[in-house]
Amino acid sequence: MDLLNTLVDKGLRRELPERDEARAVLETSDDELLDVVAAAGKVRRHWFGRRVKLNYLVNLKSGLCPEDCSYCSQRLGSKAEILKYTWLKPDEAASAAEAGLKGGAKRVCLVASGRGPTDRDIDRVSQTISAIKDQHESVEVCACLGLLSEGQAARLQEAGADAYNHNLNTSEATYADICTTHDFSDRQETVRQAQGAGLSACSGLIAGMGESDEDLVDVVFALRELDPDSVPVNFLIPFEGTPLADEWNLTPQRALRILAMVRFVHPDAEVRLAAGREVHLRSMQPLALHLANSIFLGDYLTSEGQAGQADLDMIADAGFVVEGTDTTTLPEHREGAGNRAGDLVAVRRRGAGTALPPNA
Repeated sequence: MDLLNTLVDKGLRRELPERDEARAVLETSDDELLDVVAAAGKVRRHWFGRRVKLNYLVNLKSGLCPEDCSYCSQRLGSKAEILKYTWLKPDEAASAAEAGLKGGAKRVCLVASGRGPTDRDIDRVSQTISAIKDQHESVEVCACLGLLSEGQAARLQEAGADAYNHNLNTSEATYADICTTHDFSDRQETVRQAQGAGLSACSGLIAGMGESDEDLVDVVFALRELDPDSVPVNFLIPFEGTPLADEWNLTPQRALRILAMVRFVHPDAEVRLAAGREVHLRSMQPLALHLANSIFLGDYLTSEGQAGQADLDMIADAGFVVEGTDTTTLPEHREGAGNRAGDLVAVRRRGAGTALPPNA
């Protein structure tokens, strides 16, 4: 298939596909699905071998959010039956992280509901980072606290945070359909602030909210412009009590095509299989490991994930290996990317179809 050969060649060169090529991946038939997975798998293995990075999420503060994001069980006015609590103490959060670290996780993601952190919240999270790193010096810590104010990203970096997560979620054209309390540009700006402070950027999407193929291509290309090191791909979990409770739009085949398209557009980034994989991929999760090189171990914010041992067994049975703490996740040319804000701007300015040199 000429399309897939072209996309593989571009992926091995870190070259941006054409938008039409990315959309064509989403339009392939079920008969072509294994060919699509095999092609994207070549790109994944070229940059990441057969390694799978494990991440573990710690929910520092649950519920009670003033934002109205339609997909979220913690949103303003949500009737979803979830556990609600205020900030975990640093030692409580460190204890919660321990389970994931014992299971092989090399990154801990510290998440808190809300529009964005106050300066006092930054102090709390900084103390939590110290509590975790005092016990596990080599662990990566990623913070996910919402929209950042001036100077907050730098404070997190100084406290020892390695990365910051803030997803774009969907296309700019449809963003107002899922959220009215902030806009798409607010999210882009927070990712840029994180990068400017020397943090590794983690930013992805949520698929399955009723978006079109064009919307998916839009958000994945918008992410490429930001050039995050990590791209989480979430699949909507339609929570009862939220506006998107009836949005069941995904099949395992559709989810795999989306992952393949993300891999072709972000060939050398850490593509993370995130929330909803158990619900939508089901028995086809092992195939997704040929596309994504990173997964969450255990539970998510307000939903249960697959048992940790089941994940470890799946990785081994599929012929992959858990990435050790002594192994660098990203390709050499991306190492220290969080500290190369100027270089990232230069990369983003390169046009579609322009090959990036190996050490750009």
